[in-house]
Amino acid sequence: MLKLFVIAAVISLGCRWMLGDWPWAYLQAKPTRGRAVLDARKLLGVRHGASRGEIVDAHRRRVAAVHPDRGGTNDQVHEANAARDLLLDDLSE
Repeated sequence: MLKLFVIAAVISLGCRWMLGDWPWAYLQAKPTRGRAVLDARKLLGVRHGASRGEIVDAHRRRVAAVHPDRGGTNDQVHEANAARDLLLDDLSE
């Protein structure tokens, strides 16, 4: 059993050294634009076929809720802005 552990460790270190990443990093799904759009919809709370006005209204509500003056952070505002931009860009395609 110890032999298998040592072999797995050597293979993992070799993969890290040669390829620059741990072997288990290759098992994770790569983020896609579709996943990013889904996450943006979830963040703003809009449905799939939301119009431009609905997206903008949802963005305003989200920014008002997470604004730094109301206890939120700049990162949350930037996430909301990125979600809005992504969804509006997705509408034009």
